[in-house]
This record gives sequence, structure tokens and C-alpha cells, in this order.
Amino acid sequence: MSDQLDLNLLRVFDALMRDGSVTAASERLHLSIPATSRALARLRRAMGDPILVRAGRGLAPTPFALRTAPRVRSLLDEASALISADREITVAELERIFTIRINDGVAATLATAAVEATAAAAPGVVLRFVAEGSENPEALRDGSVDLDIGAGAPAAPDIFSAALYRERLVGIVRADSPLGRHRRPTLAQLCQHPHVSASRRGRARGPLDDALDEAGLRRHVAAVVPTFAVAALLVSTSHYVGLLPQRLAEQHGPALGIRWFPIAAPLPELEVRLQWHARLDADPAQRWLRDTIREALA
Repeated sequence: MSDQLDLNLLRVFDALMRDGSVTAASERLHLSIPATSRALARLRRAMGDPILVRAGRGLAPTPFALRTAPRVRSLLDEASALISADREITVAELERIFTIRINDGVAATLATAAVEATAAAAPGVVLRFVAEGSENPEALRDGSVDLDIGAGAPAAPDIFSAALYRERLVGIVRADSPLGRHRRPTLAQLCQHPHVSASRRGRARGPLDDALDEAGLRRHVAAVVPTFAVAALLVSTSHYVGLLPQRLAEQHGPALGIRWFPIAAPLPELEVRLQWHARLDADPAQRWLRDTIREALA
């Protein structure tokens, strides 16, 4: 390789991957278009890859570039954190996109509060919420995800976390369901109606079934859906029984015509946690975002 990769070249790579355009990247970097084109040529020689190739009227990243982009973003974040760790940031002038991986049941109650709180203080900040595909910590390590919000304990020593709140599952039925007239239906009454199960992994069985087993009862799961949101919509238009996080049921149940009730069994509580990688622990911008999210839920 005749060209060496320096931090400025990595910034050009990151801008090109974000914008998919030499012109847009040059504007982001405050460079001329010819200077950005020359930097792209250097990147191609240094990395031994075209990086961006023609696709119709635009440019598309190569598979190598797509694989490399999260690692480059991670390196730039580390460099930024190293330089600015002891400096104050001007929140109102902050311009940054934060990618947050989040469970759908949590997103429905947290996203609005988080977006409103950050927009009020930093209008240049964008919160990009992505759905859980897995809880693999590699996305936090390589920088493709800045924060992870969901249930579960930290997965590794280099993943930091903080508890946001504790959550419990409650039963839901359509408001005109006979079951909804009971303040606290018995387990036997629950088993008289078909159920919908919300499971990203397609599981029909959950903690409620363990409690029913101990009581010598069994429910009929008639449908398994991938998210709590789909479960809520299905219950709102059917005679099924479902389970939802209590916050979600409280906030959105009335608009959907859903009534919620406590389950007459000691179901385990869920602890919703905020997780991030150790390399961003001291980053002032991310630290501000973490504090803002915690305060918005206080």
C-alpha cells in the first residue's frame, strides 16, 4: 500500500458511507469536491477496494465497505472521546446521530420521552431507533449501535450498563370482553379464553405457563406474533387474551380499546437496562444522552 490511512482519510470514508455521495460528503467535511474525490482515490489505493461503485445514477458501497464502516465509526468515536473526554460540550450546538437498539415494548413507551427531551436541548441530535435482531454485544463494540435498551444483564465485562426501571407483565383483553369485567381474573378464568403470545423467537410458552403448570392448569395459545405491538393490535380486534408490559398497556391500552389487569401469579419482573460500550463511557456527548434518557424516565 503506497497510501497510509490517517484519521483524516477515515473521516472521509465515514462521510462517504453516511452520504453515499462525493458531493454530499464534501459538504459535510467542508472540503472541495475535487479534494474529496482525491481522498476517495487514496482510500481505494490504501484499502485495495473500490469503496463506492456506480449504481444507476448514484453510488453504492461495496461489501467490504459495508463491513468496514462500523469499525471505522468506532475508531472515530474513540478518537473523539480521547480528545474531548475532559472538555465540556455545547449541547445546543451538538450535531450527531445516535443509534439505539431497543425492544419494541420499551420503544413504545420510551421513544417519545427520549426524543422530546433530546430535541428540546439539542435540536441537531437525531435518535435512530433500530429493532432488536439479537442481543449480541458486537454491535456495541463495532459502533453500529451506540446504546442498547432492553431487558437483561450486561453480556460482557466491556459492556457498561445502568438500570432504567423495572417492569411487569399484565394481562390484556378487548374492553368489551367478559374477562375484562374482572379486576383480577383467576388463572382458571384466563384458561377459558384463547391466548396470543408475543415472542421474537416464535415461542408459545413463557413464564405464565410455568405458573399454570404449578396450578394444574393449561392455556391454549392460538397465535404467536413477533412483537408486543402486534399482540396488542390482535387483542384489540379479537377475543384473545395477551400479555403486555404494564407501561405499554397503561399508555396505549385506552386508545386501542384494551383493558389490562394484573396476573394472579408471581410472574418475574423485567429489569430494563441501558447498555453501552466501555470506549464511549467518557464520551461527553454520549454521557449527556445517557443522562437525558434516565432523567426523561425519572
